[in-house]
Amino acid sequence: MSKIAFVFPGQGSQTVGMGKELAEKHSEVMEYFIKADKRLHIQLSHLIFEGPKEELTITFNTQPALLTTSIAILDYFQKSGVKADFVAGHSLGEYTALVAAGVMSFEDGVYAVRKRGEFMENAVPNGEGSMAAILGLDREPLSAVTKEVSESGHPVSLANLNCPGQIVISGSRKGVELAGAKAKEAGAKRVLPLEVSGPFHSTLMRPAANELLNVLDGIDMKDASIPVVVNVAAVPVSSAVAIKDKLIEQLYSPVLWEDSVVKMIALGVDTFIEIGPGKVLSGLIKKIDKTVKTYSVSDEETAQAVMDALKEEML
Repeated sequence: MSKIAFVFPGQGSQTVGMGKELAEKHSEVMEYFIKADKRLHIQLSHLIFEGPKEELTITFNTQPALLTTSIAILDYFQKSGVKADFVAGHSLGEYTALVAAGVMSFEDGVYAVRKRGEFMENAVPNGEGSMAAILGLDREPLSAVTKEVSESGHPVSLANLNCPGQIVISGSRKGVELAGAKAKEAGAKRVLPLEVSGPFHSTLMRPAANELLNVLDGIDMKDASIPVVVNVAAVPVSSAVAIKDKLIEQLYSPVLWEDSVVKMIALGVDTFIEIGPGKVLSGLIKKIDKTVKTYSVSDEETAQAVMDALKEEML
């Protein structure tokens, strides 16, 4: 029996105007943007629909913007009756997955990621941390490189294990620079510095994790109605208590995206539906396993195309 996973994108997938067409046509979609504005006491919907891009890409704006848009699209798409056997999200997208699985309410999710974004921005002074994508080097040799550099006094670690041959490292500016050079010596094809405002998913994010715990303690979290494959362990988790622990850990631990996808495939998933703007996760999933089906839903047209394709398969 084939199984379906809904997956939700993280930072980097945002675009000005995302969700706008759907919201203008469907009042129930617009309702999510209105709820987000009210919960955060800002005009988030205007920022999402009209920009400016520079403001939308600030971490504490991007995170609630992506969660709001993805959940609004999900609500529209689910009217088709398509149900998921598992949900997962990349970094920030994990919170969208938790809202989708009923672990936290939409309003609490929007608030939590707004605060998460603020804590991440404030954890390390601007310019002191960075991230880089390392292409063409396996995790074991790259892990050895980051360990060696960290032991020399410049913290750096694996941050996102996205797909074979694509791993992001994160840490102090000097640590990332040194590790990038050593990775090339060890056989990496390319080192691409990323335009980010901080060293996400590195040990330098521990101060943010402590602050995030206070926020999550104030949120009513329920057990998941659909198993959530969590970033830090790449296993399905349903217990609210365990999920909260994993969210705190997630801030300073690597996102095991490749492992999470492999796990879902092992559990019978053969269809992945990316819900939200962009096709980043669909691309990564195809690099992990070419045999699975991937779809992306970002507006009315793509939602209809996916519904038609799934109906066709069932015939």
